[in-house]
Amino acid sequence: MPISKLQSENSVEAGEMLHVAEVFIDKSYHPTVICRAYNKALEDALAVLDKIAMSIDDLALDATTTVGVDVSQGVREVDIKKYIKVEKIPGGQLEDSKVLKGVMINKDVVVPGKMKRKIINPRIILLDCPLEYKKGENQTNAELVREEDWGVLLKMEEEYIENLCGQILKFKPDLVITEKGLSDLACHYLSKAGVSAIRRLRKTDNNRIAKACGAVIVNRPDELQESDVGTGAGLFEVKKIGDEFFAYIVECRDPKACTVLLRGASKDLLNEVERNLQDAMGVARNIIKHPKLVPGGGATELTVSATLKQKSSSVEGIEKWPYEAAAVAFEAIPRTLAQNCGVNVIRTMTALQGKHANGENAWTGIDGNSGAIADMKELKIWDAYNVKAQTFKTAIEASCMLLRIDDIVSGIKKKQAPGAGAGIPSKPTVEQEGDADNEGMIPE
Repeated sequence: MPISKLQSENSVEAGEMLHVAEVFIDKSYHPTVICRAYNKALEDALAVLDKIAMSIDDLALDATTTVGVDVSQGVREVDIKKYIKVEKIPGGQLEDSKVLKGVMINKDVVVPGKMKRKIINPRIILLDCPLEYKKGENQTNAELVREEDWGVLLKMEEEYIENLCGQILKFKPDLVITEKGLSDLACHYLSKAGVSAIRRLRKTDNNRIAKACGAVIVNRPDELQESDVGTGAGLFEVKKIGDEFFAYIVECRDPKACTVLLRGASKDLLNEVERNLQDAMGVARNIIKHPKLVPGGGATELTVSATLKQKSSSVEGIEKWPYEAAAVAFEAIPRTLAQNCGVNVIRTMTALQGKHANGENAWTGIDGNSGAIADMKELKIWDAYNVKAQTFKTAIEASCMLLRIDDIVSGIKKKQAPGAGAGIPSKPTVEQEGDADNEGMIPE
């Protein structure tokens, strides 16, 4: 559910809660009594939600299911911002968009003519260090007397690079990816051994590749171990789309990161699709963390309202009336839906209240397009359970907070009309005897 929709539902329900409380404030009910009744209504409403919620065992939510990680005590954590990359490529049709079982990056191999662009079941090593000769931190002058000394310096550089590459090649990789630079000499040694290489990769992309293929990012080649080599990818391939090359690391076994490839006619279309996709992934994340759905179209609010009306007869004391008013306030959402559809609100609401009178027909609500009363399960109009529960909590907590405020003191001075009071000196105030009691005593 988009944030805007959640905020609008919160404001509608909170406003209705305050509206029905106005009658009791006028009758000198204490705000604490009203808040107690509202909180009791909230507890009963959440119990109704639990009763009518439908559990989900299997849902085809490719991207968010991929990056889900089980943490302690059966809690599932889904980080859609960190491990799902949306790659937008203009061209093609929207139907060509797909979720890759792996990662795609906007990079080509360093030496296309000498390095392979397609490797099946690659062994991948990820580095966070440069494969080139280290430059000194300070400017260094070397004075060479003999010609042979120059050859010795070059030889030392070559041996250093050869040693670095030797430590990497010892693990027989097929693909080496580094976030830093890669010298021509290192490219020579790697291509000679039949190893493809990609350089200057973003840190976030490197983290995604590590999650997808099971590799570990290493800071120094001499610290490499066999367990750091990623063997989870099924295919490495470089493809040309338009004028650019893209490297695919796909067909991964149990990947924990993925790329969503979006295709479309223009950049504006792709940006709009991406915004919708982010909302959809947020909904999918909520459902994966709490796999329960409740009916949409105002059906949930009507069921809660009908159940609370029945329970209000068992509430004792003066809290009974605010409790019943809270039950009526839950009907604000279906009433607003009916108004937006342009149908007769009174007839529609009366018919819906009749169907929900006994707490039955929990899935009967309003079709937002036609305004007809329909079964939400047949129309597949659902709300995420935890979003709906949070809407109820926020609405009642916000209304209780405002009800407890006795008065509001504004620090803004009222603007006077032009010329009003101009040139008239302020009337001097005479201190009365009783005012001395209110002054703070300053010790000498």
